[in-house]
Amino acid sequence: RVLSLELNKDRDVERIHGSGINTLDIEPVEGRYMLSGGSDGVIVLYDLENLSRKPSYTCKALFTVGRSHPDVHKFSVETVQWYPHDTGMFTSSSFDKTLKIWDTNTLQPADIFHFEGTVYSHHMSPVATKHCLIAVGTKSPKVQLCDLKSGSSSHILQGHRQEVLAVSWSPRHEYILATGSADGKVKLWDVRRASGCLSTLDQHNGEKSKASSEAANTAHNGRVNGLCYTNDGLHLLTIGTDDRMRLWNSSTGENTLVNYGKVCNESRKGLKFAISCGCNPEFAFVPCGSTIAVYTVFTGEMITVLRGHYSTVNCCVFQPHFQELYTGSKDCNILAWIPAPREPLPDDISEKSLPQQHLNPAYEDAWSSSDDEG
Repeated sequence: RVLSLELNKDRDVERIHGSGINTLDIEPVEGRYMLSGGSDGVIVLYDLENLSRKPSYTCKALFTVGRSHPDVHKFSVETVQWYPHDTGMFTSSSFDKTLKIWDTNTLQPADIFHFEGTVYSHHMSPVATKHCLIAVGTKSPKVQLCDLKSGSSSHILQGHRQEVLAVSWSPRHEYILATGSADGKVKLWDVRRASGCLSTLDQHNGEKSKASSEAANTAHNGRVNGLCYTNDGLHLLTIGTDDRMRLWNSSTGENTLVNYGKVCNESRKGLKFAISCGCNPEFAFVPCGSTIAVYTVFTGEMITVLRGHYSTVNCCVFQPHFQELYTGSKDCNILAWIPAPREPLPDDISEKSLPQQHLNPAYEDAWSSSDDEG
């Protein structure tokens, strides 16, 4: 289904934003409600469900935190995220140096955290049961941890040398956090440990020549502005302004050396890319200029390029229930990409008799059945 993603001609997302869209998030409980954040500070909530049941429909905006709202962000919203466990709460962070915790029902902030610098990224753990920490990456090299329960942001993680552009909790271990910085480093932390980070990822896997003056481990030869774990949490995908994407074994910290070729990355701030969920193989959807490049995560092959936006694509979000992709762009549009319907086969033709060479290799079944072997 993912291999046949195409622009959905029958589904529009109501156009509310008057400026570029930086961030999208679909709530994980039902996969029905989507948040978007714009570069003018506006936040919109959409219902993705087709309530009209007509083939062509528009996903309606249920509400907007618009410019006239008393608590609207003053500058660009860089990240929106639903509270992972129910839709009664969502979070947003902005270049106005704040992180806001919103009550979905009243559209009032239940809490506001203030920082000394621009906020690039924040993330809540999708699996945490024992803590309510929001990781926040800002202009400061210190990673801030805000506690939803106590309302304090006293906890900091020190180790980066420059601003922190991307943060992501592991979907496997609730205390493990990955951070990417303008210093070219990706660090993994266990937030229970006061001593500092668990590891700093090294693109050379420790095999640099002794003569090299660059002693410190770097993940990229540029700013690291995107991080995304695979859904099982076993691997971490990182993107840097060196036009490289790297896949790491998240338990050993090893660079798996998958080659994705040149992955164009012109973003000067955080880049919001996505990994599919529930597919085999898994795919990465990476904004690339006004297009979205689709890669197979474990082979590095670029499968296709999705074209439809008129300007820079800033963010992608994957809807796992229907294998759909939503993308937001500087052109103020949110586009829905859905799998093309496959032609039904006539009853008298079995799958077996079809010419095999037309199968995309990613569709092919890697399992063998026992009767083939014996």
